[in-house]
Amino acid sequence: MAQYTIYHNPRCSKSRATLALLQAHTDDIEIIKYLEQPPSVATLQQLLIALGLPAQAILRRGESEYKAHGFAEADEASVLALLQAHPKVLERPIVVHQDRAVIGRPPENVLDLFS
Repeated sequence: MAQYTIYHNPRCSKSRATLALLQAHTDDIEIIKYLEQPPSVATLQQLLIALGLPAQAILRRGESEYKAHGFAEADEASVLALLQAHPKVLERPIVVHQDRAVIGRPPENVLDLFS
């Protein structure tokens, strides 16, 4: 298992910049293209624990799917199920190292995982 995992969208400039910064510090990286491989509800729960955030904090509110599928009104369990079905709404990128995680916005946030 890789030391670092990035939930990556190659079409996102912040995600690409975060990956480049991560690659400048290590080559032990697992890249998960989460739009192609949506994380399970259990994985999303683990990400929230590592981030120390509630589910509503990792949502991209500007995405059309956010409004169309009722994310704003959803409780925690419903948000996780909706995220698995509509991963485009997941904030990106998320980088995980051991039991810690950060959102790469700005990309420099990933540097916190090296200290």
